[in-house]
Amino acid sequence: MRELARLKDEVLRIAKTGYSEGLFKGTSGNLSARDPASGLVVITPTSLPYDTMTSDDLVVIATDGRVVDGTRKPSSEWKMHVMVYRGREDVFAVFHTHSPYATSFAVLRKTIPPVLIEMIPFIGGDIPLAEFALPGSEELGACVLKALEGRGACLLTNHGVVAVGASPHEAYLRAVYVEDAATIYHHALAVGTPCLVPEDAIRKMRS
Repeated sequence: MRELARLKDEVLRIAKTGYSEGLFKGTSGNLSARDPASGLVVITPTSLPYDTMTSDDLVVIATDGRVVDGTRKPSSEWKMHVMVYRGREDVFAVFHTHSPYATSFAVLRKTIPPVLIEMIPFIGGDIPLAEFALPGSEELGACVLKALEGRGACLLTNHGVVAVGASPHEAYLRAVYVEDAATIYHHALAVGTPCLVPEDAIRKMRS
């Protein structure tokens, strides 16, 4: 229980940071962290403002969605979070945001190519686009898991962004890098044709 309490504090802190930095607004977006020992998942609740959220509002669920601890309902996207954890043993945090520039490309149904060198070590390369699926569905989880193959983040068609990591902080950093890349790519497109990171450089950075 001590580790779960620590995870609650970390999830709350990162969620509030993401909210204050405009990665999502209102009650949208969600963040979770998986306890390596128990496999239980700490996740933000559904439909609760982040500015008033406390650690007591966070929900602990099993991988079947059963509430283990908490009085709130877990995020409506809990199935997506759980499916990512099941498919990616290296992932211990999932951050779903609606950051404006990245989501704009998701609405355009366009991937974000490797325009910044930081995208290679932090994201894995380009930022792929998960196929459209209804929010809260297992289908969305499957689409996200497929898009995340070899990547630390992806866009959700007409929806937003998912960033993953070994910790809530790493997932948050990747979400920030996604929005940064999307913003710069948007501005570059407005004035010309962006030049991508050369393929040979990408191979060297991956090796």
